[in-house]
Amino acid sequence: MGESIVVRHGQASFGADDYDNLSDVGWQQSRWLGDYWRQTGQQFDRILCGNLRRHRQTTEGIGEGLGIDIGNRLTVIPQLDEFDFLEVARLYSERNPTAAPGATAPRADFYRFLMQGMLAWSLGEIAPAESWREFEDRIREVLDFIGDSPKGSKTLVVSSGGVIAMMVRQVLGGPPESVIKLNMQIQNTGTSRFFSSAGRGLSLNSFNHVPHLERDERHTSVTYS
Repeated sequence: MGESIVVRHGQASFGADDYDNLSDVGWQQSRWLGDYWRQTGQQFDRILCGNLRRHRQTTEGIGEGLGIDIGNRLTVIPQLDEFDFLEVARLYSERNPTAAPGATAPRADFYRFLMQGMLAWSLGEIAPAESWREFEDRIREVLDFIGDSPKGSKTLVVSSGGVIAMMVRQVLGGPPESVIKLNMQIQNTGTSRFFSSAGRGLSLNSFNHVPHLERDERHTSVTYS
């Protein structure tokens, strides 16, 4: 049985000119996770991440905490990249201009708006460059790749909330709405564990755990962006 631990990237730079860059908190979350694994003796045979900067930075931070050089051990899988949520939001805003939150609106308003946009995307009401079906198909490819793990191996996968939500939905089954709900719950550097076995495919063992943040002094470092 192979084991894969899928990690959402550390906190990105929400509201900044370049979202695809870890904040100071995001770097710390990543190092804490790696340090937690170092203390518990966790090791990995494969290390995979998407092609976004925040994915690579998170993987590097985890490596620092683990005390290992990621270097040549890292395999970049573009299929692990997040869907283009900015395009989804823009297209939904064009369709429903009165629903779009203002520039100074609370972050929660943007999340609610994005959920509405994702639902419209899944129903084919808006048409970003990547269709919902294409998003489903590439995540299915990711699951096939992860599931083809040697018996007894351990794989670290670093990706984004939307990708992880789609992975969970495809493993467990469920309607498109489940991806939208799961996406908004996934914490930065939250870990989800999958097991693979011959003939049975992937199964979900745990979802969205942050043991490295479960300390009183770290509660303020629990984030969702």
